[in-house]
Parts: sequence; C-alpha cells; structure tokens
Amino acid sequence: MSRNSLKTITAGVLSLGLVLPGPILGQGTTNEDLLATVKRLEARVAELESQIGKRDGAATPSTAQTVESAPQPAPVPSGTDGKGNGNGNGNGFLKGLGWEAMVDGYYGYNFNRPASRVNQLRNFDINDNQFSLNLAKFVLQKKAEPFGFRLDLDYGQTADLIHASEPSNLTTLRVIQQAYFTVVAPVGKGLTVDFGEFVTPHGAEVIESRDNFNYSRSLLFALAIPYYHFGLRASYPVKDNFTLNAQLVNGWNNIVDNNSGKTFGFGFSWTPKKKWTWVQNYMAGPEQPNNNTNWRQLFDTTVTYSATEKVTFVGNYDYGLERASPVSFIHWTGVAGYARFQVNKWLALAPRLEWYNDHDGFSTQQRQTIREFTLTTEHKLRDNIITRLEYRHDWSDKDYFMRGPENTLVRSQD
Repeated sequence: MSRNSLKTITAGVLSLGLVLPGPILGQGTTNEDLLATVKRLEARVAELESQIGKRDGAATPSTAQTVESAPQPAPVPSGTDGKGNGNGNGNGFLKGLGWEAMVDGYYGYNFNRPASRVNQLRNFDINDNQFSLNLAKFVLQKKAEPFGFRLDLDYGQTADLIHASEPSNLTTLRVIQQAYFTVVAPVGKGLTVDFGEFVTPHGAEVIESRDNFNYSRSLLFALAIPYYHFGLRASYPVKDNFTLNAQLVNGWNNIVDNNSGKTFGFGFSWTPKKKWTWVQNYMAGPEQPNNNTNWRQLFDTTVTYSATEKVTFVGNYDYGLERASPVSFIHWTGVAGYARFQVNKWLALAPRLEWYNDHDGFSTQQRQTIREFTLTTEHKLRDNIITRLEYRHDWSDKDYFMRGPENTLVRSQD
C-alpha cells in the first residue's frame, strides 16, 4: 500500500495599486472627489485672477491654461478600491499581473520494501518509507493585453526529474518549469502566440499534483509522453467551442536541441456538447541525438465527460512510434480511465485504471505489458489546503519490480 499525503498552499492574485498622497487627496479618494477638487481649484484660480486684474490690470492666462499647466495628481487605477488594494486590473504594466505559490510534500510506503527504497515506474513520488518534498512552486504571470508573460520557478525532486534528460546539463535550467512571452495578435477572434519554454499539451494530467484527480501520476504521463518543450506555440479559437493549436519546438524535454531537426505538432480542443470535451494532439520530429532521420510520432487523445457538477469521467489514449532503423519501428500504446466523485464539500473519491504496452521497451527498457489501479481519497482542510490518502497496485506480465533486501524481481508492487 502506498499512503501519500499532499499539501498545497495557493496564494491569490497580487495587484499593485497607486495611493494618492498629499493633504488634498486622502486614501479614500474617488474619481468624483477628484473632479470636485479640480472644480474648487478652478474657482479659486478664477477668483485670484479677478483680484489680480482689478489690482494692476496685468494680463493673465486663462483658467484652463493654468489648470492644465499645473502638476496634476495621478488618477486612481481602475480595479482598485481607492486605497491601493488591487485585483489585477490596474493600469499600464501592472494590469493583469498576478502571482501564486504552492508547496507539495508526501510520505510513501512500498510493501515490497526494495533495498533501493525507490518505487519503480513512478516519476515524482519515487521515495519509499520517507517524507519528501515533491515540489515548491512560485508563478509570476501577466495577462496578455496584448503582451504578457509567464514564469514558473520550481524547487524539489519533481524539478530534478522533469529535467533529467535535458541535453544541456545546466542545473540552473532545472528551477524553470515554464518561461515564455505571449502576444495576442489582432487576427479574427485573436491569435495567441507564445515563445519560450512551456509544458506539453499532451496527456490527461499535469505536473502539479493538486490539479489531478490522483496524487501519483499515471503510467501514460510517466512513460508515454514528454514533459515540456522549447520553441513556438499558437492557438486560435475558431468558434466558442472549438480551438486549434500548433507548435514548432526543439523536441521532447530539451531546451537545448540534441540535433538540428525540429519537432512540430498540432491539435484541437472541441466541446460538441456542454458536458463533453475532446482534445486531440499529434506531434512528430527527430528526437535521437545527432540524428535527423529517425522520427518519433505521438498521437494523444483525451475525452472528458462531466456527468454532473460532482461526477466527472476522463479517458486518455496514447500511441507512439519511432523509427529504429530504415526498415524497423518501435512502438508503445496505452489507455487510462479516470473518475472523480465529489462526495461533499471536503471529501472526493477518485479511482483510476490503466493498461500500458511497452511493446519494444521504449519506456521501461523491457518488453512488457503493465497495469495499475489507484484509489485516492481527497480531503479539503481549507480552501487552500488539501490532503490525499492513496493506495496503488502496479503489476506486469514480467518479473520487473524489486522486492526485499536482495532486490528479487517480482511481478507487482503495492
């Protein structure tokens, strides 16, 4: 049995507002107060002009010229309460700026008690019989209006594992999960283009545990698809329920390319009915070091059915193949099924069942068919704190999992 505990702390949106200083305009100033103040100043200037004109007959500027040439107090930014407390809707550069923080830790126990103290076929929750920091994360993001950016800084074992195959071997890159600029071009309904490092569009799960149904990642997420890409991506909403996307990137899990070829991808997200969503993605390109000939291809399909507000079902299918020689290919395929039942405001249940065929040992270095079953209970302690208790059973048609101090190979682990 694997008992994993997740705790996440999420902060809200940060917006910087501008407080009007000085004795004339106080912290509670509104636009109406500002207009009233300007009118009083105009009346006072007119009165002074009249007095000066009567005294010496000197020519003076008009009231409008005097007011316009005088230093003007800054207006209260839209989206603030007049006290500088914002909601991300300020003016200028600060408009749409927000931040978020998260901490994720767990304890795992493997009943096989492997001497390595490592849970096999797991990508993030890999430690046996110890408390571990999975991921500490900070996000700074500016909404594209029309220019924006996003920066995700990660620390922990997850950050190391994500970038384990990065060709550059630069440890500084491991703290960056995403870093990209965004521009929304005025084309039709708006063409969104990103440049930089971003997470993959493939799969039914994401890197952050809190945003998945289960704590541990699926076999498909761990073994069948990439984590991230570096390059260009674009998306365009053809209709309110249909969006196209495309990517041109260096490849799978590499900021620095391992060959001179490029990988391209495209797909769509379609909601034909209110309760149904279909996401289809395809990616192809050369991924082997210094080899532009042997291409890798990936077909990824995810279908979501929201039966009610409290019941959701998800299906994920992946098929991949790669040329091994001019006349041969290796391939892998898998299917995963998910469900989530929101019992009440603080309790949810989420079972998952998977089948994965590593036909030529692409992911596990052994030809085998693997299955796994996971049952997760989620407990919401507060709006920004959740814990999860999870049991998972993995089994293979080959002796693959290590057990005991001698690392005896067996066909399952719990």
